[in-house]
Amino acid sequence: MGLRKIVLDVLKPLKGHSIPEFAETLISVEGVRRVSVIVNEIDVETVTLTVTVEGPDIDYGDLKETVERLGAVIHSVDQVVVESEEEEE
Repeated sequence: MGLRKIVLDVLKPLKGHSIPEFAETLISVEGVRRVSVIVNEIDVETVTLTVTVEGPDIDYGDLKETVERLGAVIHSVDQVVVESEEEEE
């Protein structure tokens, strides 16, 4: 089975990587082909983001590690799409 899409609620420090840099780093994760980032809220020190990641076989462990390496935290997993890799007969 392959993780094809995941939507994350992410809290990122305001200082540090910009939103484009954040997205460009996530696209380097194994199996990721598309990253979409929506800014939901900005306060004095943090930015709340909805991050949608799509690809043929996303490595969630690598994705989570990359988010954390960028100084951000995953608050919740809001949507997951998993597809079987078996072909229909």
